[in-house]
Amino acid sequence: MKRRFTILSQYPEIKDLYGYDILTLYIAIIGVIIQVTAAYIFGRWLVNSDLTMLIVSFILGGTMTQMYSIIIHETAHNLAAKADFQNRIVGLIANIPLPIPIAMSFRRHHLVHHAFQGVEKLDPDLPSELEKNFGCSTVFKLLWLLFHPIIYPIRNVSVFRNLQLWEYINLIFTLSTNIVLYNFCGYRGLLYLFMSLWFGYSVHPVAARYIQEHYTFDDGQETYSYYGSFNTIFMNIGYHTEHHDFTNIPWTKLPEVRKIAPEYYENLAYHTSWFMTQWNFITLRQFGLQNRVKRSFNAHKRGRKMILKVLKKSLESEEIL
Repeated sequence: MKRRFTILSQYPEIKDLYGYDILTLYIAIIGVIIQVTAAYIFGRWLVNSDLTMLIVSFILGGTMTQMYSIIIHETAHNLAAKADFQNRIVGLIANIPLPIPIAMSFRRHHLVHHAFQGVEKLDPDLPSELEKNFGCSTVFKLLWLLFHPIIYPIRNVSVFRNLQLWEYINLIFTLSTNIVLYNFCGYRGLLYLFMSLWFGYSVHPVAARYIQEHYTFDDGQETYSYYGSFNTIFMNIGYHTEHHDFTNIPWTKLPEVRKIAPEYYENLAYHTSWFMTQWNFITLRQFGLQNRVKRSFNAHKRGRKMILKVLKKSLESEEIL
């Protein structure tokens, strides 16, 4: 909050970057066509190519799953279209090749994550105490990544016990599209989509961004960006620090934030390789589920009040000048 205010006071032109980008919708539609086509090929044509399906579901399917995840992330912040309803529709479109209803639940959970980042029992992104009790061994961390597609929703259920209207709509929509996909692609086609989702949310290299974003690799720093070359392909999702500072800037304009205000980001620790982020997390004992900044709700409130006081004094001093 403080950095955002400071940057805006110095570079008010950043507000010109606010808005949405309809390009996200077009990418979603193309992505759905690609993945459904692959599901049809494995469901109707390559019916005896199990190894090929396994490999393609990791390479292509996992990659496309991450693309849908990023698109759903954009829609959660209303960055894919002008209106809230339109963004929800884009989110549902991106959910078509994902045989589990994700878009609306993610939207709900993710906005709470932004509001209560690091707050115990409120931030759904924080690993539970049960998860952390299993230790920091390489085997456990690898298993944790492999089963992340199950662990994450279970964790969210413990925080959000009741479904909301749009989550029910998402559930009905996904069940309906699954029936259509089953009839069109066959059971193997649907299996391909399940495998793609599993790889995409677990051990796929781009899934390392879930580690990159908030696992502490530098003392005191809570949020990290990734500035590697894959940002070009994966919709600048690596610009996570910039995103947390300015959640109303679409992915196509996020790099501009760092260009306009480089002094606020160049001194921060960041990642340049998702593969190495994943590898180091798995193999090095000093990195594990305990590497998250946590605070109580009361500490969160005190911190917010203190920042608001500082900002108020800053505004008053500017008025005097």
